[in-house]
Order: sequence, then structure tokens, then C-alpha cells
Amino acid sequence: MKRMLFGFALSLLPVPLSAGSAGALERIGARIFIQIFKEEKRLEIYTQDRTGHYQLTQSYPICRYSGGLGPKTQKGDFKSPEGFYSINLKQLKPDSRYYRAINLGFPNAFDKAKGYSGSDLMIHGACKSIGCYAMTDRYMGEIYQYVESALHHGQHEIKINIYPFRMTRKNMRRHQNNDNYSFWKQLQPAYEYFAQNSIPATVSVIGGQYAVNVKSKNPSSFWRSESGYSLSKMK
Repeated sequence: MKRMLFGFALSLLPVPLSAGSAGALERIGARIFIQIFKEEKRLEIYTQDRTGHYQLTQSYPICRYSGGLGPKTQKGDFKSPEGFYSINLKQLKPDSRYYRAINLGFPNAFDKAKGYSGSDLMIHGACKSIGCYAMTDRYMGEIYQYVESALHHGQHEIKINIYPFRMTRKNMRRHQNNDNYSFWKQLQPAYEYFAQNSIPATVSVIGGQYAVNVKSKNPSSFWRSESGYSLSKMK
């Protein structure tokens, strides 16, 4: 069963696709979730199915990011952010000098609590990066359409989880001596929750730390989710 939108056929069934393949925009207009993996240089778009779960729909190669692994901490460090972000319509930049751009919303509540500085960190085209995630114009055009259409079809915010690598136990052991390891342990529970449940985790900032699926009287919360995962707060 299909319907037409913006000249593209919409399928009600999610079909994982490789970047640039035929029918790459079949799920445009659906609710989406985005994950970015630095080490693997991948940006993945997941779309929500009828059960409320998210399935991989598209995977794009990241053309360029800067600063290596680890979070952005200060303006001018040329680092691309890591952590949990969300975007709304105000963060879309169709007239960017880098073809199209989506502002990640850095600094978020966690970054501000840590005193991190910087601004205008984007996903954009033109394959040039100083602290941003740069895509080819072709892929950026598709990503932008997914995001814009989801927001225009009722999704208030889109979650973007940015990881240094796929946070499997094996990879965590491989990086256990890295100076950023304690920070990465705060990110891992959200990665594992989505991998196990196909539903994005709820992430809050409590006491200057990321907390996954925690209910608090006064948390600084980036988003809400139907999930009820137990406390996963790393000090």
C-alpha cells in the first residue's frame, strides 16, 4: 500500500536501503531517529513502523568530520560533537553556503553544565568540515528531506545520538584506556537500549551527567519516550 508525497512513493513498510539506491526516499514523511558513528563514518536514519519501533532505513557514509574521537569541549578545538542532541524546524538551514544544513543544537544541557563552548555545529553538505559532520551534497539532500518531512508531518523533535564508535562491549574494551572512557560510559546505555529494543532511550541531564531513562522531579530532559528503562547513570 503506497501513497504519494512530494512526488515520491511512500511505503508503509520500512525497507533498509543503502545510500543512493533506487527508492531511497520511500519512507520520507515517517517519524525518524538518527545515529552517527564517528569511527565508522556512518550516519544512519531509522523510521518508525506501525508497532512504534524504529527500523534502519538508510545508512550514509560521512564524507568528513574533524578532531578525531572525543567530545567537543571548547570553541576552536575543531572537534565534532558527541552526545545526545535533538533538532526542530528552527534548526534547518535550507540556504546554507554548504548546500543544506541542520544545526545539531550544540551546546546542549550537558555541554552547558560542563562549561563547553562552541556554536553552529552542523550536519551539512559540501564535504568540508571544521567541527561539523559533512556529507556529499547528494546525500545531504536526502537527509534533509527525511528530516524536514518528518517535522512537517507532526514529529516535534528528532533525536540525534552521536557516538564515537558502535558502543559494543568489544569496542568499549578496545578503548578502555582512552581519556574519554568515563564520558563514553555515559553514552553506552542509550546505544545498548536502542540496540535491544528498537526504541530510542530517554536521556536526561542530572547533576551534570547524562542519565538514561531516569524520571526525576526536575531533570533537564532532551526528549520523552514511552520506554521505561532502569537508571543507567555513570559517574
